[in-house]
Amino acid sequence: MIWDSANIVGLVGDAAMVIAFAYSNLSRSMNLVLFNLLNLVGAALLGASLMVHFNMASMALEIVWAAIALFGLVKALMTRARA
Repeated sequence: MIWDSANIVGLVGDAAMVIAFAYSNLSRSMNLVLFNLLNLVGAALLGASLMVHFNMASMALEIVWAAIALFGLVKALMTRARA
């Protein structure tokens, strides 16, 4: 593996998404803003990495992942604002 900045950014994105997944499975009370924000940041960082080391299947996944995370984040923020 080449240790260039694109790969490091991608690994940080991986870490954010793995932390979100672990959090969703380990927390007693889930903070949906934190969960979706971690997923959105992770998808964005992986997408940025893929702009350098392009892979169509991975880019498609990150776009969909980011869209779902963005939807979830907006929904969580709107729910929080109503409370």
